[in-house]
Amino acid sequence: MIKKINTKTIKLIKFYNFINYNFIYNNNAINRYKKDNFEISEDKAKNLDLLKKSIISLKNCDLKRLAKNIVFSDGNPKSKIMLVGEAPGANEDQEGLPFVGRAGQLLDKMLSAIDLDRKKVYISNIINYRPPENRRPTEDEIKRYLPFILRHIEIIKPKILVLLGSTAMNALIGKEIVISKMRGKWIEKQFGTCKTSVIITFHPSFLMRQPAQKKMAWIDLKMIRDKKTKLKI
Repeated sequence: MIKKINTKTIKLIKFYNFINYNFIYNNNAINRYKKDNFEISEDKAKNLDLLKKSIISLKNCDLKRLAKNIVFSDGNPKSKIMLVGEAPGANEDQEGLPFVGRAGQLLDKMLSAIDLDRKKVYISNIINYRPPENRRPTEDEIKRYLPFILRHIEIIKPKILVLLGSTAMNALIGKEIVISKMRGKWIEKQFGTCKTSVIITFHPSFLMRQPAQKKMAWIDLKMIRDKKTKLKI
């Protein structure tokens, strides 16, 4: 006789899968060139296209000059949940999509733990071109690209904005705060015409270096899941 698994048990399974999940890495990036065709309004499609073109036409940018591809976005532009990371790495630069390397594999696992995937969220970065040697973007680079991500958020109009890591947090919330004190809290924030609920959590790359912090990230993920339910997303 098969016993019914209750909701609490299912949640515990998801938690332990997330905390103890061991990846078998390889050097091949996730291929996401075959993207779903999401039907969006003509106005939103036009604005996203104009934004991408304005980034491509940026002058005197060493990041752009040294990169192979612009890394603009991935996921569903109709989604009410938007994730913003730091900057592309080597795999992302190769494919022109965010979070397709090792950090992307972990991000997919994090999303799956709260019943989300790339068809249900929208993903971008503070910086749209790869910094050499995957270094952290400089203050000048962040300042240069900040208007683009602000406009990006305004176009998507998410109800939930998830900032992955301290670079995204400092760029969009403030430089005087530290992620250990700000993660796991909801902040109501206005970006142009978009008023949204912002939550900060650790970047997947950080979690790979500090796996003990996955327990804290799991708390953040559950908060996102609960907010999603509350907002009926």
